Amino acid sequence: MENIVHTLNDIIWAPPLVGLCLIAGLFFSVRSRFVQLRMVPEMWRLIFQRREGEIGLSSFQALTMTLAGRVGTGAIAGVATAICYGGPGALFWMWVMTFLGASSAFVESTLGQIYKEKIEDQYRGGPAFYIEKGLQCKPYAWAFAIVTILASCIFCPGVQSNTIAAAWQEAFGIDEAISAAIITSVLSFIIFGGLKRIAQFTSIVVPFMAQAYIVVAVIVVGVNWQQIPDIFSLIIHSALGTDSVMGGLLGAAISWGVKRGIYSNEAGQGTGPHASSAAAVSHPAKQGLVQAFSVYIDTLFVCSATGFMVLMTGCYNIADPNGGFIYEGLKGVEAGPVYTQAAIDQVMPGLGGPFIAITIFFFAFTTILGYYYMAETNAAYINRTIRKPFIMVVLKVIFLCTVAFGTLKASTLIWTMADVGVGTMTWLNLIAILLLQKPAFTALKDYEKQRNLGINPVFFPDTLGIKNATYWRTGRAEENLIVETEKGVDNLDGLK
Repeated sequence: MENIVHTLNDIIWAPPLVGLCLIAGLFFSVRSRFVQLRMVPEMWRLIFQRREGEIGLSSFQALTMTLAGRVGTGAIAGVATAICYGGPGALFWMWVMTFLGASSAFVESTLGQIYKEKIEDQYRGGPAFYIEKGLQCKPYAWAFAIVTILASCIFCPGVQSNTIAAAWQEAFGIDEAISAAIITSVLSFIIFGGLKRIAQFTSIVVPFMAQAYIVVAVIVVGVNWQQIPDIFSLIIHSALGTDSVMGGLLGAAISWGVKRGIYSNEAGQGTGPHASSAAAVSHPAKQGLVQAFSVYIDTLFVCSATGFMVLMTGCYNIADPNGGFIYEGLKGVEAGPVYTQAAIDQVMPGLGGPFIAITIFFFAFTTILGYYYMAETNAAYINRTIRKPFIMVVLKVIFLCTVAFGTLKASTLIWTMADVGVGTMTWLNLIAILLLQKPAFTALKDYEKQRNLGINPVFFPDTLGIKNATYWRTGRAEENLIVETEKGVDNLDGLK
């Protein structure tokens, strides 16, 4: 099985996918006139906007649910893995992927809102929905839904639970079987409580855990502040292949930086639109902008904090593509959270293990919740057709079993399985949003037009020539905002 998984991973993550991610991000950036830069103040304002409907989530809740998926073990173990196999330059290419990926995140989340549906008093949306409605290709939509269920229900959750178990064993000596029992017990309580319970949990935990982690990182970096110029120089030279020692890692730096960047911030992967579609907003571009900002929170803050801690303290290994190590700081240590634990221990002895173990639990656990919500949303998409009530119960049971299994299996296989799932989703989603990007940019133009008129933007797809956006025609939640809009504008011909 391991040989099959590794072969699939090599095929899926071949250079064409790395190139497609970078090219798509660059295209969307230029097409949107670099929306990820010029509308940052608007993104920040929208994060704290109240919920615009009786059901659904607020923008902040949708953001935290998305961040629950984005800010996971990729921010700790994933960054360490990228540095190990791609060198310090991998961090630079993670930054590049973040900047370009923010525009991809805007497009996919805006499309998710445009083509979302109301199913059993919940908003559901994502790539399967916009592929079916926007591209009008149901087999393609089903293919994405099936792949996403496999990835988010079987391939990816094991990465998170495996990392929790490894960190707990290192810090507290807790047996993997006990870790599996604790994780699945807490998880079952939350996922059987439905979307609202997931949103409530993430809206409390995600901001707290991110702030606590960054505070510790600032302390570690502050103690080693004299190294900041040298670390930046090391990252840049390694990223461009000009470093005398690590110059041969240029290809690996790009590949691992882009791969881990996508895995961590999930821009273009097709995961973000699931949670962002659950938000109750009056215009799709609102969630597109909020989700673009979430990419920055994940990589520029959390992932960079990890990278700087590990590099400044020398607690990392650099694998030689030809075998062995170019640099070996932690002998006999497998790439993962132990790197970050050791980095914190250098500044605050004895704190690294317990702190990272606790942090990883919250980071990884909220990511597991994000994976479950994606699996549930795509199961709901399929269940619209086959209408089998027991599907959701079966999904929950399989998901819990996968999480338990992940704590017991070797991390190398688990990470590779996750890469296969993420890579397949990314291929399918990037092709879809490249083909379907016009409605997203039409919505952005409409949003900016209404904002310039000084009103709270409201979306009317028929006037904009956007077809099959059925939610926005009937039963929309924010009818009160339409009345407010009519009072604030003399001539609505261009809007409605």
